[in-house]
Amino acid sequence: MTAVADRSLGPELARTSSIGDADVLVIGLTAADDGPAIAPADAFGDVLDDDTRAALLASLLAVGAKGKPEELTRVPAPAGLGVDSVLAVGLGPVDKVDAEQIRKSAGVAGRALTGVGTAVTTLSGLDLGAAAEGFYLGAYQFTTFKSGKSAPKPGDQPVNRVEFLVPDAQYGEEAFFRAQAVAEAVATARDFVNTPPSHLFPAEFASRAAELAQAAGLQVEILDENELGDKGFGGILGVGKGSSRQPRLIRITYAGGDPKVALIGKGITFDTGGISIKPAAGMENMTSDMGGAAAVIATTLLAARLSLPLTVIATVPMAENMPSADAQRPGDVLTQYGGTTVEVINTDAEGRLILADAIVRAGEDDPDYIIDVATLTGAQMVALGTRTPGVMGTDEFRDRVARISQSVGENAWAMPLPAELRADINSKIADLANVAPHRWGGMLSAGLFLKEFVPEGVQWAHLDVAGPAYNTGGPFGYIGKGGTGVPVRTLIATLENIAAE
Repeated sequence: MTAVADRSLGPELARTSSIGDADVLVIGLTAADDGPAIAPADAFGDVLDDDTRAALLASLLAVGAKGKPEELTRVPAPAGLGVDSVLAVGLGPVDKVDAEQIRKSAGVAGRALTGVGTAVTTLSGLDLGAAAEGFYLGAYQFTTFKSGKSAPKPGDQPVNRVEFLVPDAQYGEEAFFRAQAVAEAVATARDFVNTPPSHLFPAEFASRAAELAQAAGLQVEILDENELGDKGFGGILGVGKGSSRQPRLIRITYAGGDPKVALIGKGITFDTGGISIKPAAGMENMTSDMGGAAAVIATTLLAARLSLPLTVIATVPMAENMPSADAQRPGDVLTQYGGTTVEVINTDAEGRLILADAIVRAGEDDPDYIIDVATLTGAQMVALGTRTPGVMGTDEFRDRVARISQSVGENAWAMPLPAELRADINSKIADLANVAPHRWGGMLSAGLFLKEFVPEGVQWAHLDVAGPAYNTGGPFGYIGKGGTGVPVRTLIATLENIAAE
């Protein structure tokens, strides 16, 4: 799957039982007080016999390799190994090497392998799935709009193929298939986020998502601005009416049986803040304000690819928040889908308005669970930083999603919805105000606003990924600059957990 036509999302991945025609061998190096060690120590002896291991370790020690987490050391290959060079990537202390560390180290290695045709790795001997995800996502690049002199040169191209050493051709088939599918879904979400708003506006976003869903055999429904008006989607229309590029609502259904999960993603394809306009500095990063929608669409496609035994219905509102003569104003009152009236105090608190419409519509499907995902509040980053999603919702399900997220390395953190903050979103002239009259607990107030639209008795989780969905800094681990694909891996792991129970 890909969000951009005619584009490879990452390297070709394959399993192998020999080095073959690879150019580079990637190995893991653990750290210890008595010096680094090659890991795993007891696998692939036919490739790395004792003499080869000793020669290789001596070369690495000679150039100062320590085995620190994600440290890279590249040396010429020992004679007879069959590759030109060996890239050692640090794993840190051996007692702290887990799936996430393998994923991070593989990601750093994958990013470093530019200009390499084929790499082969022993990291598969530690965790095949984590290594595959890490290499694929670490090697991800988005260069669609680079041309001429700025286009990547052959030596800057990402690694073309990564082979994972395994004992035999059938080893780890299921884990390997899942890892590839998950990595491709994350990369699909990244592609959506990284595509600029000039090329990904609501109608185009809906069209590309529909094309992917239909290719996967899924049911698709798209509502345009006229249908949204006829059906009373006042939140989506209110946010989108300031733009010449009109809003859409797309619904994608994967019917795999019971239970039923509703996924909802915020799809603001660009956010100026509307009349309550944002500062100019950094506004270009608001191309990422549809990160929740991208993750939800990619996850729904992934659930189908993995044939999960449950039903997933994605309800994704898409709009562009622009200031114009037609834009909604601070002080306006709109009527959400379902009839709730909202006083719009701040037009830059627009995500909750389109999500409220989507939550009510999703509730009409009688789901057992609702999960909404949004780059919703700057307050998320104030509270938790740029890498930790906040999770709110019904207590038990909120905590469950947070635990699952931490287990897959996306590290969401459970947050409360304090009752004392609820009165702060009352309006003097409407049912609700879209913001509180103060800055305290802004992420939580947004969650309380959404809670008003969640049907009674439904297990609900709200993920605020304002920072984690888009990396404005330098690369780290398997995360590059730009769209991260967070929280696709949390969502699919949660769906798998629900299906298993």
